[in-house]
Amino acid sequence: MRYQFVQLLILLGLTGCVNMTSSETQILEPPTASTGVTMNNSNPFLSSMELYDNYPRFDLIKPEHYREGLALGMEEHLSEIQFIIAQADSPTIENTLITMERSGQLLDKVATVFYAMSSTYTNDEIDAIEADFAPLLAAHQDQIMLDPKLFERVDYLYINKQDLNLDAETERLLNETHEGFIRSGAALSEPDQERLRAINGEIARLQTQFDQNVLDERNRLAVIVTDRSRLAGLNEGLIERAANEAASRGVEGYVIPLLNTSSQPYLSVLEDRSLRQEVMEASLARSYGGEFDNAAVIVTIARLRTERAQLLGYPNHAAYVLSNQTAQTVEAVNERLASLSERAVLNAQREANQLQTIITDGGEDFELASWDWPFYAEQLKQQLYNFDETELVPYLEMNNVLEKGVFYAANQAYGISFIERFDLPIYQEDVRVFNVIDSDNTQLGLFIFDPYSRSNKRGGAWMNSYSVQSDLMGAQPIVANHLNVTKPVDGEPTLITLDEVTTMFHEFGHALHGLFSNVFYPSLSGTAVPRDFVEYPSQVNEMWATWPSVLENYATHYQTGEPIPSVLLDRIIESEQFNQGYATVEYLAAAVIDMELHQLDVDDIPSADALMVFEQSVLAKYGLDLSMVPPRYRYTYFSHISGGYSAGYYSYIWSEVLDADTVAWFKEKGGLLRQNGDALRRNILSRGNTQEVMSLYNDFRKQDADVSYLLERRGLN
Repeated sequence: MRYQFVQLLILLGLTGCVNMTSSETQILEPPTASTGVTMNNSNPFLSSMELYDNYPRFDLIKPEHYREGLALGMEEHLSEIQFIIAQADSPTIENTLITMERSGQLLDKVATVFYAMSSTYTNDEIDAIEADFAPLLAAHQDQIMLDPKLFERVDYLYINKQDLNLDAETERLLNETHEGFIRSGAALSEPDQERLRAINGEIARLQTQFDQNVLDERNRLAVIVTDRSRLAGLNEGLIERAANEAASRGVEGYVIPLLNTSSQPYLSVLEDRSLRQEVMEASLARSYGGEFDNAAVIVTIARLRTERAQLLGYPNHAAYVLSNQTAQTVEAVNERLASLSERAVLNAQREANQLQTIITDGGEDFELASWDWPFYAEQLKQQLYNFDETELVPYLEMNNVLEKGVFYAANQAYGISFIERFDLPIYQEDVRVFNVIDSDNTQLGLFIFDPYSRSNKRGGAWMNSYSVQSDLMGAQPIVANHLNVTKPVDGEPTLITLDEVTTMFHEFGHALHGLFSNVFYPSLSGTAVPRDFVEYPSQVNEMWATWPSVLENYATHYQTGEPIPSVLLDRIIESEQFNQGYATVEYLAAAVIDMELHQLDVDDIPSADALMVFEQSVLAKYGLDLSMVPPRYRYTYFSHISGGYSAGYYSYIWSEVLDADTVAWFKEKGGLLRQNGDALRRNILSRGNTQEVMSLYNDFRKQDADVSYLLERRGLN
């Protein structure tokens, strides 16, 4: 199966990972499929991609093209699979696995663009198509992975692999492919497979409903302010943005939009405590009750996942997910989360005491609440470091950060450069496209940058691929980064926060993982690695956000061009461990509620009415039930766990152990030097999933990762 389509199904939580590779061989070509589905000749998915290798024709694609393309793509894919099954010759790597690798190209092309747009530029028609096709795509995947004749061919190769004289990559292809079939239910009885098909279809439908509810509820629950004086603390630019947001929604006054997380950026500057409380409570109440309620949705998904895991021979969904991750076992993850929780809570309580002192010393008579923490943390930061983050904002203009920060660091570390293109179509006016040029002046691929928040764009930040690197397919990577920065009024610069800067570097780390891929088979390309490893390269790339030579290069005043004062630069670096108790607790709280829900037996999963009581009991179990530090996400708007990160949100802290260890390695080796970047590229970033990923890491680092670097970074030691 082609990489993109399979990865989309993984993100939707519909299948285990099916990764394929091979040595260079003669490829058996299936005949052109003849299907009952027709596609209009004007459909851009049928035309050659003359603009650039596989670059989407955003200027021509219409919603009806997705319906036609998905339908025909599934038929063609099944025809190609039937060709493999119908062969009289005994199974070989070439006539079975490699031919599978080349199959499904039309479906891959259409599904890739469709799911990208459903996340970043959706509308009612796209939402309807997604709702219609999610169960159909799940059924399509099941029809292939549960085909007994196809599995028989794969199983024959697996049983006889010792006689096939396989190279290392081909053996990994065979092992991973066989495991993928087993994890998808190929070895189950027919009755169990029928139940599995029903479960997968229903999960796909419910996941689509969950994600659409999150977006609709976020837009509905934006906080409306009619009295301008209540916005005290916001600068004029933010007030103007709030007014423009209100105008765009057709309401009077000002609108404070809600971002994906529980805590909201405006809480750090709003002086009106009652308004801060209103914002936080609206955020925490999202999708629990009302028109866009997600409590029953996520509970039903969890029950179905558990039933599916038990059909496949696992005690619960978490055990199923972790069995092919680097963590391996539920016990290992639970132990890691518990060991960090106690340390993080002690740190957060110490921070809370400091904030309470500020409140009391200021003559106020109330206890620190969740809506107060960001506001008083900003005051404490000023006291400790003489550092007001608003001082920094004029030096953080987004285009400077991108071109003189993100791109500059990549150039220094890897020798690559970027040239903006204006000849390729884009789906929205703010989107930018860049050629990515390697150090030898050859083109690596394309990078797409989509920075601004929109009402039809899901929250958070992410990377996706429109095309993955593959020597087999002769394809170069096309990768995109999506952020949710608030768009300024016309003519004004886009000034962003230091957190948003770090997010830009993080997402570009994912982009580099895709751009640097140097593999033969698309299913092993770039970011096609275990979930608890995929965040590692992106987290490593965050280090350059505050690396002195990089920060000095991009942090220039948006009006005067003056470089950031050295004293301010020093304070930024000194304050990097500030508020880490809070940050670690809110993350761990989200990670444990994810893990605990997915470890339950079907009968123990709470009802929708009891879901938030269960959430609170989990937090209490780990000692993370701090009222002033809510989980980063709660069940009803936890989009990570509706899809591919279910029983996987722990991945960020798991990967951060490797990240912190790698940052220490860079510092030991002299920092931002080409030889260091080239070593990371050669050993990790270019390898995709062609080898067991922890062996890749150990080959690079020459030792196991040392967790002490993580503890030091987060102030937990």
